[in-house]
Amino acid sequence: MPEILIVEDEEPLSLLLRYNLESEGYQVDVCARGDEAEILLQEKQPDLLLLDWMLPGLSGIELCRRLRARPETERMPIIMLTARGEESERIRGLSTGADDYVVKPFSVPELMARVRAVFRRAKPEAVSTQLKSGDIELDRETHRVKRGDKEVHLGPTEFRLLEFLMSSPGRVYSREHLLDRVWGHDVYVDERTVDVHVGRLRKAINRGNVKDPIRTVRGAGYAFDDQF
Repeated sequence: MPEILIVEDEEPLSLLLRYNLESEGYQVDVCARGDEAEILLQEKQPDLLLLDWMLPGLSGIELCRRLRARPETERMPIIMLTARGEESERIRGLSTGADDYVVKPFSVPELMARVRAVFRRAKPEAVSTQLKSGDIELDRETHRVKRGDKEVHLGPTEFRLLEFLMSSPGRVYSREHLLDRVWGHDVYVDERTVDVHVGRLRKAINRGNVKDPIRTVRGAGYAFDDQF
């Protein structure tokens, strides 16, 4: 599941973007200051950066310039968000290293299309409609799962859980993280609910004498192992 960092100091806009991006299946984090975003990006690199031009602490244009100067972030996809619509400003933004440039106010569908376009160019695997690991295949468009030549019938929550785990094979996710990413920020459920749905998922995909791809990490959470 692709990760996107939004660096935007207008809270209503960042909330709107977060809601729509998460609805499309992206993992989203938000930061309101350029200097804080620089620190975050030294610790972890997202798959895409939505970066406002005018930010407190450090401007978006300067942050973009610094990111392009660092080997670990020089190829990170960046979309600049700005109210500056003049041609000279667009050229400046793109010359600094942005992959795309969106002028405010913009329509959300347009931005979603631009995000998908940038991913297609920079990370084509991020927008793939199919996930495959071992003998398990998951189709995001048809919501169908197969293991070998047999179809696996999953409920909506188990499907989202499997999709999320398969998107980052090997990575261990805590129950809290899974609740946040699979169930959502505004839904209150107990962490034990995760164990129940993982149990249902395992029962559905592990019929017969097959290896369980879902690994329980004691005290940490769950991971999907692609080597099984």
